[in-house]
Amino acid sequence: MEIVLLEPFFAGSHASWAQEYAARSRHHIKILSLKGQHWKWRMHGGAVTLATEFLAGGYKPDLLLATDMLDLTTFLALTRKLTFNIPTAIYFHENQLTYPWSPTDPDPEQQRDIHYGFINYASALAADVVLFNSDYHQRSFLQELPGFLKAFPDYNEAETTQKIIDKSRTLHLGLDLKKFDGCRRDWEKSADRPPLILWNHRWEYDKNPQEFFQALYALQEQNIDFELAVLGESYRNVPNVFAEAKLKLSDHIVHWGYEKNFSDYAAWLLRADILPVTSIHDFFGMSVVQAIYCNCFPLLPKRLAYPEHITADYSERCFYTNFDDLVVRLKSACLNIESLRQEKLQVMVAHYDWGGMGAVYDDLLEKIK
Repeated sequence: MEIVLLEPFFAGSHASWAQEYAARSRHHIKILSLKGQHWKWRMHGGAVTLATEFLAGGYKPDLLLATDMLDLTTFLALTRKLTFNIPTAIYFHENQLTYPWSPTDPDPEQQRDIHYGFINYASALAADVVLFNSDYHQRSFLQELPGFLKAFPDYNEAETTQKIIDKSRTLHLGLDLKKFDGCRRDWEKSADRPPLILWNHRWEYDKNPQEFFQALYALQEQNIDFELAVLGESYRNVPNVFAEAKLKLSDHIVHWGYEKNFSDYAAWLLRADILPVTSIHDFFGMSVVQAIYCNCFPLLPKRLAYPEHITADYSERCFYTNFDDLVVRLKSACLNIESLRQEKLQVMVAHYDWGGMGAVYDDLLEKIK
């Protein structure tokens, strides 16, 4: 098959997903993309630019694979002479109906936020197949949709929700997990050092760094010995709690900041012992899955997409119920670190590697008519 993959926001996990699938697919995949910045403008105008590029390139694919950042309706309208009979799938990495908006963003207060959700809705309605990166993501989007549409004054077409439901399914994120295997060292999880606690997420409000660091402050007050590695990418509006935590936890910090080089990033994940996760949002949780693959023990809220990654035999141990429970479990993990370091967690998430997921993607996309 010839597939054109349309990605207006080519950065981070979006870019990795597109490039890694293209490299492992048995189909021929051409990526048309725009730089990953100005996400609101990408959702508004990206379709016009990519439509122009598509028409100029003379592409005649068997399938169009778009992501949630594309206004698919605009793209199809502008390319209708070529795309009127081409099957189309849309892949939702995230969606703007249930994604938590930043408290510093003025759009929700001025009721300008709903347009981005409407772009997602209309794109899903126009696509032949709608794909979500987790069961949780699919469920939350489809449950939110009827209420979202009923908020409009009239002709809100709420019944179209069923049309989207009928053509939706989960297609979990593929990841290059085996890449971590080449970075393993004998000194990982060594017994002669304190437990290493890991943060490997974006430095943003939706990852709830406030609660993460509060849990570590609680350990520090109880004189629990631990080390801390804070990875992840930061942007312009970094929550103030990071600067505060860097001072308060200075005696525990062994690394602070983004690791651009993959081997350096992998080394910290492979060395880390415990991953306390406090996020208020995760449609899949790529950083969490990567850490689990590296045998870093996760402490997770039993919500979002996380239950999809944890097997039944670990469910009681990995999930906490509230903040106090997180602190209790985190303390216990630190005090029993020798036994925790013997756990083999990789098997829970190894199936997300492209070695298996590539064929899953290929087979599914090949059947879209």
